[in-house]
Amino acid sequence: MTETDQSGDPTTRERVVRPLYALFGVILLGAGAALMLVGGVGVDPFTAMNQGLADRLGFDLGPVQLVVNLLLLAVVFFTGRHMIGLGTIINMVLVGFLISGFSTLFSAVLPAADTLLMQAAYLAVALVIFDFGVSAYICAGSGTSPYDAIAPIVVERKNWAYRYVRWVQDIVVVIIAAILGGPVGLATVITAFFNGPLIEFFTKKFNERIVAKLVG
Repeated sequence: MTETDQSGDPTTRERVVRPLYALFGVILLGAGAALMLVGGVGVDPFTAMNQGLADRLGFDLGPVQLVVNLLLLAVVFFTGRHMIGLGTIINMVLVGFLISGFSTLFSAVLPAADTLLMQAAYLAVALVIFDFGVSAYICAGSGTSPYDAIAPIVVERKNWAYRYVRWVQDIVVVIIAAILGGPVGLATVITAFFNGPLIEFFTKKFNERIVAKLVG
């Protein structure tokens, strides 16, 4: 439940805590995505598409993902601007740069994923970190990333089931990523289709409770 002052507005503490927790979640999801890349197991559909585009253009992931997010933000602004908040800006500006930075760091300090067992270990750890980060970012309630806002906007306008809208969205993006030569792999498939229950678990068991205590 949102803490409010006597006027019904969010308290100063909540205004500070929610964006900070969104930042915490974004850092984790960036680290998780970087682990997927370093482990050679693919990455989430949106990052895979942007990485493929970045490779084609000869740029780093950070600037390319930021530009794509800005284009999507323009669409969200005219179709679902109520989903835009400080957390939206935190996500769209930082995620690409965080993935690039963490990938460089992890490549330098972590062992190579040169066996199936090592790749499986990278995938398992990366998914936990990534999904916990996504859950934390969502529970912060400080705005939705442009990419994540697309499916809810469609659901609001068409009253279609969110699960199927998101599946179609991710499948289209995976196809584009594959055409662009992005890092499509097992992690791409899992994050596109099967990470919902894990995010829901972290949301119900951890992040909703943590946010409630932090703003309470």
